[in-house]
Amino acid sequence: MGDLAVGAWSGHGGPEEQPERPDKAASPAAEDAVNYGSAAGHGGTGGSADSGSDFPEGEGPGQGADTSDDEAGHKPRKKQRSFWKELPILVGIALVLALLIKTFLVQAFSIPSDSMQNTLQQGDRVLVDKLTPWFGSEPERGEVVVFHDPDNWLAGEPTPDPNPVQRVLSWIGLMPSAEEKDLIKRVIGVAGDTIECKNTGPLKVNGKALNEESYVYEGNTPCSVDDQGGQFKVKVPKGKIWVMGDHRQNSLDSRYHQSDANKGFVPVDNVVGRAIVVAWPPTRWSTLPVPDTFDQDLSAAAPGALGLAGAVPLVLWRRRRLLTDGNPRVSGGGTAG
Repeated sequence: MGDLAVGAWSGHGGPEEQPERPDKAASPAAEDAVNYGSAAGHGGTGGSADSGSDFPEGEGPGQGADTSDDEAGHKPRKKQRSFWKELPILVGIALVLALLIKTFLVQAFSIPSDSMQNTLQQGDRVLVDKLTPWFGSEPERGEVVVFHDPDNWLAGEPTPDPNPVQRVLSWIGLMPSAEEKDLIKRVIGVAGDTIECKNTGPLKVNGKALNEESYVYEGNTPCSVDDQGGQFKVKVPKGKIWVMGDHRQNSLDSRYHQSDANKGFVPVDNVVGRAIVVAWPPTRWSTLPVPDTFDQDLSAAAPGALGLAGAVPLVLWRRRRLLTDGNPRVSGGGTAG
């Protein structure tokens, strides 16, 4: 059927075969035959200038394959790429995304000790928000934060030796890095705060007691009298924070490093981010909100403000007394000599 369609257009038919009028549409069967041959890459026997075809050069049935395909709605099929060829590309994209997420958004950390019980248990995996510090956010009281070792706090601690697979997973943020020396504690004081604890507590921030029953390990006291770090009173300098573990009698935190280069404080620049959720194991899934005790107004009053507040009543009282006594120095308009 396709050959008949080509022959009719090429002008090689017998006397009884009359060429169709140019304006007459080809039959569906003929059109399909031409399209099929064109899509398959076969030009047919006619349609060339040398054969005496009525088609202009380059526009025969075999030459107009693209136009016929568009008109008939038949398009050549694109060969699909093999899954195994696409797999490395997908893996590469996933690794790049994971690395970006680890660097700028969220990173997973493992809890290696019991210093944050019962808030965190050994073996828990927490997700740490690394995004907000990029926008200038600094740690706040009550937050659980991960930070780089300020001054050899982890000296003497064993360093794990991960296998190649674990190294790759830690590089993309799916496992904690064995090379990074990081700790996790709760922020108790920020710059300007005065932190103190006497006897067995309570722990005070700027003179206001904290009710720590909701997060301090059961059976522990806010501070203790049995060790050198149990009694303290410190003022947090600018750019630093004071941190403590929730398991107070089992946490080598700021209290026990007051003789180091930072006097026990942690530089804000060392903070990796805030731990926001316990992600593993599933039975331990929970968020890590700021305890209610930190909702009270714990701000330290500025000394200047306190001085002004105390001076105003005194000045008013003195002025009233002078006016009452008729002191001429108050009523005069001259300058002080």
